[in-house]
Amino acid sequence: MASAGVVNIRRDVDDKFYRYRMPLLTTKIEGKGNGIKTVLPNMSDVARALSRPPTYPTKFFGCELGAQTSFDEKNDRYIVNGAHDATKLRELLDGFIDKFVLCKACKNPETDLIITKTEEIIRDCKACGERTGVDMRHKLTTFIIKNPPKNPKKSKSKKGNGDSPTPNGNGNHAAAPENGDFEDDAGGESDDELTKRIKAEAAELNDEAAIAKEDWSADTSPEAVKARIKAVEATMASVALAGGDDDSDEDADSPFAQLGSWIKENRDDLGPVEVYKKAEELGIAKKHNALTVVGQTLFTEDVVAEIPKYAPLLAKMVTSEKHQKSLLGGVERLVGVEHPDLIPMVPKILMAFYQVDVLEEEVVKQWGTHVSKKYVDRDTSKKVRKASEPFLKWLDEADDSDEDDDDDE
Repeated sequence: MASAGVVNIRRDVDDKFYRYRMPLLTTKIEGKGNGIKTVLPNMSDVARALSRPPTYPTKFFGCELGAQTSFDEKNDRYIVNGAHDATKLRELLDGFIDKFVLCKACKNPETDLIITKTEEIIRDCKACGERTGVDMRHKLTTFIIKNPPKNPKKSKSKKGNGDSPTPNGNGNHAAAPENGDFEDDAGGESDDELTKRIKAEAAELNDEAAIAKEDWSADTSPEAVKARIKAVEATMASVALAGGDDDSDEDADSPFAQLGSWIKENRDDLGPVEVYKKAEELGIAKKHNALTVVGQTLFTEDVVAEIPKYAPLLAKMVTSEKHQKSLLGGVERLVGVEHPDLIPMVPKILMAFYQVDVLEEEVVKQWGTHVSKKYVDRDTSKKVRKASEPFLKWLDEADDSDEDDDDDE
């Protein structure tokens, strides 16, 4: 197939340096009479640039034109019945991009489609962090719900580059590295200076944290446990409660440390509104690292029962994959440093977050299979993830059950 050229994903943008590009959609008319059809030879390439399955825009064309569509994904063949002009289909493609790709808030195409438990379709923007819904009255939404986007984040390159698969497995965005801050121990460069500082300090503190962890197994009296927790907190204070996208002070004066200290001092009297207002007052309500502090300091030994209470706060603060990862980092510190006796409760804790729609399945799966020194020492990270296995197994079995139901239909 000859090259058809490349155009801006947003064709209303004339800037030739616009970073988001896609191949120009091509068409080919085949057959005649009642059997005439329009083949879309490069639909896979177009869909890959949009990070959507090629079946979605093809089906969108059928919905808009009132025409039957057919897909042969194995042979990469996508068809709309009838003879349709390429210009018309390109205009319809612009409509698909506007309705199902572009973030409604910032008009950036760097979005994933998420299907909620109530079967609403959300555009999760990796550029601005906003989650915006699609028009559920459109006929395509029924097709999307029945054919949800595949999400092979597990295969994402550890160093995150422009060619690594994006969440729907159909392409890449130029800004893909921004999504890859949850690397394993061999992981690549982080997306902000804070992460580099945390990793450097965590590396220096590994031996001390590991020793403290071993000491817990020697003496489990309440007094001894409290003393050791206090010692570990002292050595890890700057890593545990400080840092932010643009915060350079890793001490008690940082807004993150202030939030953590304030929560610990007032935890018994706090509700979701009070915590959010305090984070907003400190200017970090939208910072993903604030979720690490919240996860570590807001909850107690009764975390499973407390999660529903703070669900409104989490729903307000968790607006992207990065926020979810930071919350999981806080949970690692909660059960690995603050309350190590909670490690066996990790599956129930994850289930509680999952049931209030704070954590997404693929984020938890990736977290559960990638040991990281970003928030705690390596041994603690391994122990927490090992404890999470029953929940990860439940997620896999739920997926298998959904697939079986689809097969039965």
